[in-house]
Amino acid sequence: MSSEDPPLFSLRVLTQFANDVRREEWDALVGDGSPFLEWGWLASLEEAGCVGGETGWSPQHLALYQDEQLVAACPLYLKTNSEGEFVFDYAWANAAYRGGIEYYPKMLVAIPFTPASGIRFLVAPHLDRGGIIRALGKALRDLCHEHEISSVHVNFCEEDEADALADVGFVERKGFQYKWRNHGYESFDDYLSALRHKRRKEIKRERRILHDQGIEISALVGDEIPDEVYPEIYRLYLTTVDKYAWGRRYLTESFFDLLKERFRQNLCFLVARRQGEVVAGTFNVQKSGALYGRYWGTYQEIRHLHFNVCYYATIEHCIATRVERFEPGAGGEFKWLRGFDAEATRSMHYLRDPRLGEAVSRYLDGEREEVSRVINSMGERSQLKTRE
Repeated sequence: MSSEDPPLFSLRVLTQFANDVRREEWDALVGDGSPFLEWGWLASLEEAGCVGGETGWSPQHLALYQDEQLVAACPLYLKTNSEGEFVFDYAWANAAYRGGIEYYPKMLVAIPFTPASGIRFLVAPHLDRGGIIRALGKALRDLCHEHEISSVHVNFCEEDEADALADVGFVERKGFQYKWRNHGYESFDDYLSALRHKRRKEIKRERRILHDQGIEISALVGDEIPDEVYPEIYRLYLTTVDKYAWGRRYLTESFFDLLKERFRQNLCFLVARRQGEVVAGTFNVQKSGALYGRYWGTYQEIRHLHFNVCYYATIEHCIATRVERFEPGAGGEFKWLRGFDAEATRSMHYLRDPRLGEAVSRYLDGEREEVSRVINSMGERSQLKTRE
C-alpha cells in the first residue's frame, strides 16, 4: 500500500473482550476517561461471570480499526432484560408489549450495574471525535434494523456524545444525580462552614454520636489495601443486596479477586471498625480527580453509621487527597441535605418501530422539562451557602 492510499477502516464486534483486544491498546484510548471503561474493569466483569451466559448481558462491543490499529470503540451489550441499568425503561417495554412489539433483545451502550456518567465512545485523538461518534451511532442504528432489534440505548453519556447522537436520530432522556464538588476546601471544617447552619449542626451531631460509639473509619487506597480486605468488602456488599427485595447479586466474589490483580490502582475502600473488628465498609473507584461511590454494607445497625461511612468520611478523604468530584450514585435526597447538588445526567435512545419511537419521544419532551425544573429548584434551595 502506498503512502497516498486512504486509510482502511473496519468495524468489528468483540464478544470475548479479554481475548479480542489487548489491554494496552484499549486503555490507550480510555486515557484519563472513565475508570469503568478500562480494560481491567470490563474484562473482569466478563471473566467473573457478571456478564455473559444467562445474565441478560451479552457482550457485543464495537471496535473501529484503522489499518489494524484500534482507533475507536464503545461498550455494547445485547440485553434480554432491563436489570442493572439505572435508566429505567420498564414502561417502554410494557408499552411495546401492548402494541405487539418485541422489546427484547435490545442493544445497550453502557457500563453494567454502574449509574456513573462518563465517556461511552472512545475515539483516538487524531480523529474527528464528533464525526466518529455519529458514524458509530449510525452503525448501531443500522444493526438495529438489520437484525430487527427493537432499540439502542446509550446510558449516562457525555454532552458531546448526546449532541452527536441527536444528529443521527437518537432522542435524549434527561435525569439527575446528587454530586459533591470540592469548592477549594482545605479541611472538613471548610466543607462544614460552607453549609447552612442547620445542616452543619446536624452533621457535627451525627459524627459525634458515631465517635462516642467507638467507631473508627479509615480510607484504604490502591496498594494500601491488604489482600484480606477484598473478601471482606465482598461480604459487606452481600449484606446490602441480600437485605432488600430489589437487591441482585450482580457481582461475584471472583470479580473482587480479579480487581485486586487488575484494577487495584483505582480502588478506594472506606472501612469502619469497632475495637478492631470490621463493622461496615464501602467500595469506591477513583481516577482523574473523581471518586465514585459504588457499594456499601454493614454487619450491624449502628446509628448514623451509613452517613458517616458513605459520606462524611469519604468527603474527608476527598478533601485530603484533592479529589474534585464525588459521585455517590443514583437516588437519595438525603445527599442533597448534605451539600450534594443536583446535576443533569443524559442518555440517548433510538427505537426502531416508529409508533413506539414517536410515543417515547413525546414522553421525553415532557420529562426533560420536569427534570430541568427539579434541578433548578434544588439549586435554588441548595444547602450550600455559596449557592444562596
